[in-house]
Amino acid sequence: MSGLYKTLIRPALFSFDPERIHNFTINALSIVSRRKILCGFMGEFFSSEPMPVEAFGLKFPNPVGLGAGMDKDAVAVPAWESMGFGFVEIGAITYHPQDGNPKPRVFRIIKENAIINRMGFNNKGAEETARKVAEYKENGNWVKIPVGVNIGKSRITPLENAAEDYEKTFRILWDLFDFFVVNVSSPNTPNLRQLQDKDELAKILTVLNKANDELKNQKSSPKKPILIKIAPDLSYEAIDEVLNLSKDISGIVATNTTITRPETAESKVAKIYAMEGGLSGKPLKDKSTEIIRFIYRQTKGKLPIIGVGGIFTAEDAWEKITSGATLIQVYTGMIYEGPSVAKNIVEGLRKILEKEGIRDISDAVGIHKNL
Repeated sequence: MSGLYKTLIRPALFSFDPERIHNFTINALSIVSRRKILCGFMGEFFSSEPMPVEAFGLKFPNPVGLGAGMDKDAVAVPAWESMGFGFVEIGAITYHPQDGNPKPRVFRIIKENAIINRMGFNNKGAEETARKVAEYKENGNWVKIPVGVNIGKSRITPLENAAEDYEKTFRILWDLFDFFVVNVSSPNTPNLRQLQDKDELAKILTVLNKANDELKNQKSSPKKPILIKIAPDLSYEAIDEVLNLSKDISGIVATNTTITRPETAESKVAKIYAMEGGLSGKPLKDKSTEIIRFIYRQTKGKLPIIGVGGIFTAEDAWEKITSGATLIQVYTGMIYEGPSVAKNIVEGLRKILEKEGIRDISDAVGIHKNL
């Protein structure tokens, strides 16, 4: 299936505007998601044997997740489960609905297996997302895999009111998702990355943890894990400051897209690299792995890490896991590798485990942290 996608389907899809084909794909998968028979049919092609993982109190059927940004409004979650993903992170969701940045805002760098996007948290808002997910659940068409939600600050909300904005979204969505990822690292919302400052981040986490405790008591349910998604452009000193808040979080997502660009002698590639926005894909791979290793060492492996950035194959995933990631996510890898990417990675990881003589994927976490 992967070969067919790369030789026939992907070239056809890549002949269209990236955002246009993205929207077409999501709409098609939302139709599939509302029909159990279609999800079942898809699962016959893309499901794989379980590779169980536990992290921040949740059980995952395998460590391969779909990263935030692919399914912004949670309209196709059942289809992602049928594609073999062990978990899904939807969003980013903001309290206020917003259109995001002007188009065009997504650019492929095919030669580099990369994408630049400056979407700007385009989404229908927390209330509409809650309505959509509640509808899925009421119809008995929700999923068994963990589903997290990436939450961001609304563009119209001043930075000084960021904590309250995050809290509103958190409260609206609390009942509906298994874990929350606080996004303070997108480069596409003006000044958002300032919220990675330890004092600003502490304010947000204080408010969210207070709300978490209140909702836990009201609902008689366990607290929801809260993770932080950080930028790959932070210094190690800045990452240490974030890690000083580890008692207030359940994990780290490392990393978001980067605003830096690799050097290139290709004029066509350089022209696209000059575009504003966050770069994802292969050029981010090594930097995100370095940060995962650093976090794992600094926390002595006690803080779960979701590794993101440049994961296309089982070997890429293995590098992230052995560097310290308990779970991994793909986004650009899904676009370039196609719908069988999760299955291929899981099956490839199984072969690597057998070769290395390791029984459980969790035993591989961090074993190469010092490389």
